[in-house]
Amino acid sequence: MAELRKRNVPEAAATTAAATKDEDQKEDVESEDDAKLDVDELAKTLPQGTDHTPELLGSALSGLPDRWKNWVIRGIFTFLMIGTFCLIIYGGPLALMATVLIVQVKCFEEIINIGYAVYRIHGLPWFRSLSWYFLITSNYFFYGENLMDYFAVVINRMEYLRFLVTYHRFVSFCLYIIGFVWFVLSLVKKYYMKQFSLFAWTHVALLIVVTQSYLIIQNIFEGLIWFIVPVSMIVINDVMAYVFGFFFGRTPLIKLSPKKTWEGFIGGGFSTVGLGLLMSYAMCQYRYFVCPIEYNEALGRMSMDCEPSYLFKPQEYTLPTFLQFMPSIFKWKNTITMYPFMLHSLSMSIFSSVIGPFGGFFASGFKRAFKIKDFGDVIPGHGGIMDRFDCQYLMATFVNVYITSFIHTASPQKLLQQVFNLKPEQQLQLFQTLQDSLQNRGLLNAS
Repeated sequence: MAELRKRNVPEAAATTAAATKDEDQKEDVESEDDAKLDVDELAKTLPQGTDHTPELLGSALSGLPDRWKNWVIRGIFTFLMIGTFCLIIYGGPLALMATVLIVQVKCFEEIINIGYAVYRIHGLPWFRSLSWYFLITSNYFFYGENLMDYFAVVINRMEYLRFLVTYHRFVSFCLYIIGFVWFVLSLVKKYYMKQFSLFAWTHVALLIVVTQSYLIIQNIFEGLIWFIVPVSMIVINDVMAYVFGFFFGRTPLIKLSPKKTWEGFIGGGFSTVGLGLLMSYAMCQYRYFVCPIEYNEALGRMSMDCEPSYLFKPQEYTLPTFLQFMPSIFKWKNTITMYPFMLHSLSMSIFSSVIGPFGGFFASGFKRAFKIKDFGDVIPGHGGIMDRFDCQYLMATFVNVYITSFIHTASPQKLLQQVFNLKPEQQLQLFQTLQDSLQNRGLLNAS
C-alpha cells in the first residue's frame, strides 16, 4: 500500500502540474481571443464626427435634404476655420507654433483613443499614462532640437541651461529609457498581446504626429511663407475637390473613399495650381512672410526683418522654346518677370494636388478598417482634428525635404551651436583661422 502511495504521489503531482499548465495556456488563449475585434461593436463606442451638429444649427437646417444640409454645415465651419487660421497668422510665429503643438496633442489623443477602444485594456491605468509620457518625451527631444538650432547663442549664455544643451540627446534618451523600463514593469500576464500592440500603436502615432509637427516648426523658422503656402494649398485642394465632386462628380476615383471622384480630383488639382501661384505672388511682396525667423540680440526677441533673398525678388526668365510661339502671335516679349519662389510654389502645388490626397486616402482606409466615419467629432461637418490634418502632415514632410534638398543653407545659429560645443583651444584656433581668412580677402582690417 505504501509503495502504491509513493507511485501515486508523483503521478498526482504531474497531473496537477499538467492541469496548471493547461489552465495557464487556457488563460493566455482566452486573453488572446479577447483581443479579436468585434468591429461592429467597436464602431458604436467611437465618435461618428460628421453626424455631430450643434442643436441650433441642426434645427435651422432641418428642412434641407441631408446632402445639402451637410454641404451648408461643412461650408460654414470651413469658413470659420479659415478665419481662425488667418487670426493665428496675424498673431505671429509664436501663435502658429503654439497652434501646431495644440493640434499635435489633439491628433495624438484621437489616434490613441481609437487604440484603447480597439484593444479594450481593462485595469491597466499605467498604459494610458505611458502613452502621454512618451508624447512628452518626444516633444522634449524635438522641440529641444529646434531651440538649440535657432536660439543657441542665447541659451549658451545661461549657465543653468548649458548642461541641458550639451547633453540634450543623452537626457532625451534617458527619459525614453525610463518609459521603456516602466512599460516592461507594467506588463501583466493575461494582457501581453494587447500591451505590446498598444506599445506599437503609440509609437506609430508618435511617428505620424510628433515627428511631422517638428518638421512643421522647422518650416516656420525658414519663413512663414514656407508654412502658410503649403497649408493653404492643401486646404484649397480639399475644398475645391469637394466642390467639383459635389456638383460634377460622376466617376469614382478610389474604393477606399467612395465619395471621391475623378472630376473632383482634377478640378481640385487645377484650382490648387492656379490659386497657389496667385497666393505665392501676393505673399512674396511682404517681408513679414518671406524673412526667416531669427533671434535678434539687439531687440531681445524674435525678428522677421531682413533683406529678402533671391527667391523673393522679381527675376526675368526667357520662355521655353515650345512656348515662344505665343508671344510672337500677340507681339509680346519672349521673357516673363516673376518671383523665383513661384517656381518652387508650382512644385508644392503639384505635390499637394497629386500626392497630398493620398494622405486622406490612407486615413480613409484606416477608418474603414474599424468602420468609423471620422477620428472625432470636434468640428461639425468635418469630424476630428486628425480628419483635417491627415494630408497636412504628409505635405509638411515634403516641404521640409524640399527645403533641405533645394533651398536650405547652413544658418549662423546652427554653426554657432557647433562652435560652442568645441573645446576652448579649438574655438581659438577656429577664430584665428577665420580672422586670417577675412583679412586676406580685405573684409577685415588687420589692426
